Amino acid sequence: MTSELTTHLDAFVASADATSFSAAARRLGITPAAVSKSVARLESGLGVRLFQRSTRSLSLTEEGERLYRQVRHAWSDISASLAQLQQGSGKPAGTLKISLATAVGRRYILPTLDTFLQRYPDIVPDLHFDNRQVDLIAEGFDVAIGGGLELAEGLIARELAPVHVILAASPAYLAQRGVPVEPADLARHNGLLRRSIASSRLVAWRLNNSAGDEVVANIRPVAVLDDPEAMAEGVARGFGIAMLPMPHALPLLERGDIVRILPAWFGVSRALSIYYSSRKQLPAKVRVFIDHIVNDPRVRAFGEQFTANN
Repeated sequence: MTSELTTHLDAFVASADATSFSAAARRLGITPAAVSKSVARLESGLGVRLFQRSTRSLSLTEEGERLYRQVRHAWSDISASLAQLQQGSGKPAGTLKISLATAVGRRYILPTLDTFLQRYPDIVPDLHFDNRQVDLIAEGFDVAIGGGLELAEGLIARELAPVHVILAASPAYLAQRGVPVEPADLARHNGLLRRSIASSRLVAWRLNNSAGDEVVANIRPVAVLDDPEAMAEGVARGFGIAMLPMPHALPLLERGDIVRILPAWFGVSRALSIYYSSRKQLPAKVRVFIDHIVNDPRVRAFGEQFTANN
């Protein structure tokens, strides 16, 4: 396989993933012009047009769709194998592009990388902190860690820890407005509501208890936010009551900035998971990182930290 063909296929697959020469160029670390030129040379060599181009969009032709379906995952495996050979006997090395939920990544995952960096000095983690829904394949991420990514075709999710959601308020707010003693009392209180980033809909206050009961609570909204870290800050400042995922609530609970209310009731969020490609032959750098995260005792401890029973 010639290096020229390798370059052309890299450009084609990246462009098809991202539906953009510019996005493919950022992923590959080259210029958009170089990507466009590689794709054009591949088209010339095959004698078919692979993309429909316009000033605003890039889409696959019928022939391009067929080629993309046939080579996408196979080419990922081949690229990984070639990279490992170049690195020497599959030695884990290279840049590892990781998407991390902002607060969880910064507070809980980043501290576990100390031993990983010591063990694999030839791997350079490229950390992207973002609360949005990323597309691993299209955006060229090797792995993602967070909660609630859509499990698209070609992805695997391994659960790291369940995540419960608790009701919390600041001591100052409760001193002024009183402490709710049952879910129905919430209707008389100010609430910070959350808007789902994925659906743009308000997240209902669905509460469960250990007996298996479930209620949907009502509260008077004073603000709507799409970031749980901002919600936690708003609660600490006395704006009202909110349902906070445990990873965001824990630091404020430990400092006494907020307190848990209605402790018999909690919500359930999507589990904290690590996401990666389902292809059979993962690059060595990806494989060892997944093993590190799954087996690190600090990560395993999240299962206790993030439940509402601690």
